[in-house]
Amino acid sequence: MHSRTTLPRLLTLMTAAFVLAAPTIVHAQEGAQMPPPAVGVLELTAKSVPVVNELPGRIAATRVAEVRARVSGILLERVFEQGTLVQKDDVLYRIDPRLFKVRVASAEASLQRAQATQSNARQQLERQKNLRERNVSTGIDYDTAAVNLAQADADVALQQAALDEARINLDYTEVRAPISGIIGGALVTEGALVTADGTQNLALIQQIDPSYADFTQSAQDMMALRRAVDDGRLASPAPGQASVRLVFDDGSVYPDAGRLLFASASVDSTTGQVTLRAEFPNARRDLLPGMYVRVRIEQAVRENAVTVPQRSIIRNADGKPLVYVVNGDTAEARPIELGQALETEWVVEKGLTAGDKVVVDGAQKVQPGGKIKPEPWQPEKTAETPAQAPKQ
Repeated sequence: MHSRTTLPRLLTLMTAAFVLAAPTIVHAQEGAQMPPPAVGVLELTAKSVPVVNELPGRIAATRVAEVRARVSGILLERVFEQGTLVQKDDVLYRIDPRLFKVRVASAEASLQRAQATQSNARQQLERQKNLRERNVSTGIDYDTAAVNLAQADADVALQQAALDEARINLDYTEVRAPISGIIGGALVTEGALVTADGTQNLALIQQIDPSYADFTQSAQDMMALRRAVDDGRLASPAPGQASVRLVFDDGSVYPDAGRLLFASASVDSTTGQVTLRAEFPNARRDLLPGMYVRVRIEQAVRENAVTVPQRSIIRNADGKPLVYVVNGDTAEARPIELGQALETEWVVEKGLTAGDKVVVDGAQKVQPGGKIKPEPWQPEKTAETPAQAPKQ
């Protein structure tokens, strides 16, 4: 009797529970239909983009001078501080001057003697001239006096030249800087005998403000650029307007821009490279001769180029670049071919045209062909890591 009344009661309770739970199930199913993801979209435009190449190079001094003695003698003193900036004509070394002072004194005495002889010869000629006017002297005596004066004049000139040379050599006992620049270490010490034969280097001076950057580019690449300019695919930068920058090993960029001086008129037969040279200001002496750098140079201008933000690029399983192109409220993955990398953008060689709209932010939330909610991309937002393409 008890079991017969219990079963209908359980069925009634289960039915009531199902009726009460039905609205909750319906609402849960409705909540499972998520709204389309909001994505940042950019409409592409065409613009002029510089064609920039990074080429290997090394820093070189603009002027280099070896300090050499011009007279022989014992080195008495080194005046300069090694590794410092010296100015042209600064005294660097002093050579024992005593012998050269003696030579100057000797030359002065020889000149005085020649001048005395010259004065006497002039007086003799004047006397012979007066005597001949009174018909007392013969013509031979007058001619002899004239020749003696001419010889005395020549001897005075000779002794004057000898004195000038002696004074110059005395001045050479102070070895001076031939140019302004940074002087290296002393290559001789006090007490050493230096000679004037030109084989002994006393120090090296390098002018590094400004400095040169010598860099190379393959002749093939250079010719390809020139052909592209000739064909109209690229434009040459205005004369003197090509941007030239330096990049150090750590990736930092030298703050001062340089200017291109020239490109070599010949190709290295062993490497197939052409040498180019740029000049950079170097007041802070950050650039040192021999330093390895990469030269970032603008060699042409690409007109009507299409670029995309680097953060919009996604990669498929093969590592090939794609972007999501927006069509209404859907997006499709489109393969593209990338060209030159800019600071925050890529130049697109193939696959996109001006007017296309691409997903920049939120690409990781997009499913090919799925619904999206396009919103204008705000560049000031914090950059996201480029997304990976969904597996197909």
